[in-house]
Amino acid sequence: MLTKSVPIPTSLPGNYWQWRDQSIYFVCAGKSKPATPPLILIHGFGASTEHWRKNIVLLNQFFQVWAIDLLGFGRSSKPNWQYSSQIWQEQIKSSISEIVGQPTILVGNSLGGYTGLCVAAKAPTSVVGLILLNSGGQFSESLSTPKPPLWRKIISQSTKWLLWQDRPSFLLFQWMRRRSIIRKTLKKVYLDQSAITDQLIEEIYRPSCDSGAAKVFASILKAISGEKVDILLGQLKCLVRWPPPVGAFM
Repeated sequence: MLTKSVPIPTSLPGNYWQWRDQSIYFVCAGKSKPATPPLILIHGFGASTEHWRKNIVLLNQFFQVWAIDLLGFGRSSKPNWQYSSQIWQEQIKSSISEIVGQPTILVGNSLGGYTGLCVAAKAPTSVVGLILLNSGGQFSESLSTPKPPLWRKIISQSTKWLLWQDRPSFLLFQWMRRRSIIRKTLKKVYLDQSAITDQLIEEIYRPSCDSGAAKVFASILKAISGEKVDILLGQLKCLVRWPPPVGAFM
């Protein structure tokens, strides 16, 4: 149980790890605890390790905590690759084996949640726990779901095709990365509006200025959807392998 207020720093020191000749930024806080598996925090679309700053400071009292910038986001490299959920799954699996060195509890938000779910389903020996926070991903369509009218389907496919083109996707990226648009978007998803600070806006805006950021965005628009969430959930092996630290969740 937390018994005192913990000061929240404006930033946390991090390091770089080379993966497939690309620089991957990560933060590690807290000491390894033999009886308690470490946590890996996986951010969502457009986010980074910076978004876990407050969580890291509190959680590292009970766990060794790792936070990793997915390839194409944050301070990690932004190569001109074809991005997909498969790349991020492989990145997280490699990070567990190469830098953490033991099975972990994965904590993922949005895109990071879907990535964590995929790793937990496909590499169960690397994961001892999974926490999903507003996870991304699609569910299988129910047979009872009515099909959309033809005109809506045509509009949807036409819009998708348009955004796949280089110029429209670049213009959309330039519009979405504006500080005012970032703030408006956060206001729609943050329950605590006081958390939308100038620092948070800058933490999202800064990586969008990196070389290659626009191409990463365009590639993600064209990415093929991965396996459905309900299928992945069905593949999870629910085993309790460790006791939580006494008082950690009181």
